[in-house]
Amino acid sequence: MPANTHARHLTPIAAVIGSLALAGSLTACGGDSAAADAKVVTVYSADGLKGENGDGWYDKVFQDFQKRTGIKVEYVEGGSGEMVQRAVREKTNPQADVLVTLPPFIQQADGKGLLQKYAPKGSEQVNGTDKAVDATWTSVVNNYFGFVYNKKELKQAPTTWDELLDGRYKNKLQYSTPGVAGDGTAVLIKAIHDFGGKDAGLAYLKKLQANNVGPSASTGKLAPKVDKGELLVANGDVQMYYAQSKDMPNLGIWFPRATDKAAEAAGKPTTFALPYAAGLVTKAPHSENGRKLLDFMLSAAAQRQVSEIGGGFSARKDVKTTDANAIALAKLMDGVEVFQPDWSDIDQNLTTYVEDWKSATGS
Repeated sequence: MPANTHARHLTPIAAVIGSLALAGSLTACGGDSAAADAKVVTVYSADGLKGENGDGWYDKVFQDFQKRTGIKVEYVEGGSGEMVQRAVREKTNPQADVLVTLPPFIQQADGKGLLQKYAPKGSEQVNGTDKAVDATWTSVVNNYFGFVYNKKELKQAPTTWDELLDGRYKNKLQYSTPGVAGDGTAVLIKAIHDFGGKDAGLAYLKKLQANNVGPSASTGKLAPKVDKGELLVANGDVQMYYAQSKDMPNLGIWFPRATDKAAEAAGKPTTFALPYAAGLVTKAPHSENGRKLLDFMLSAAAQRQVSEIGGGFSARKDVKTTDANAIALAKLMDGVEVFQPDWSDIDQNLTTYVEDWKSATGS
């Protein structure tokens, strides 16, 4: 997935530019008929698909979309939870047309009535587990949870969760905040899965806290720290870190293995899918433009660029890619066991899980 999950934030300058651009678009969305026909579409998205150097999948897709339709994309990014919270605050006066975020936040957005039903063209080629039954959202880029390590400082990647408790990782390990960052929430989900339940998973994260630098609202900010050696290990996802590794040569991707004896004997690391899922915002100011953009993102042409440009995995099962990135990503995932989280349970109990995590870790 070349580009750079999920509570990553814009640089200050980019944030200002983004805010000014959004402010301009919102001024034009005052509700009159001219505003409704404006050649603009506003996207609220988890970070990761827009390149830091303008070379990400979003950069290419948005540019091609504007050339094709004349519709300009106004883009706002932040953490997965942050984007949903913003949309909730604006529910009575929606400003976004399209919302892109990670599980379980896309389910959360759906549950809060933030998404309207729309099945983009091509969504019939998306696996059922990667889209809503009632067509309120569909994955546009597939992705997987993972960790990153500094290849220069560590001659080989860690393999199990228990290794991260070693003293060598004290103040050299950091993971983004569950409940705020999609990738941070993924740490909690995977720990609960790998240790066989919430209590055991939280007990481990409590022990890990001795080495943890502390909370981070932005996963994207952790990669440069790992590349420089300020951190040895951080959480994230395959797409983001694969993309960032092009400019950060010391990044290596790995997947923590469950520490029970059976898993150790099998030697299989585990992960789960963390797709970028998109939906049309309820009462979006430019709904028709939002539909056109969703169609465009799921088009076969755009999906073929997911690996080549974005470092990710196509959401369409009928799109087979053979570019160098696709081959490298397939090799990276070889031998990794992919499990399916109970997203319904996580969606319903996320607040409780996060509060329990805060209590266990003192965060």
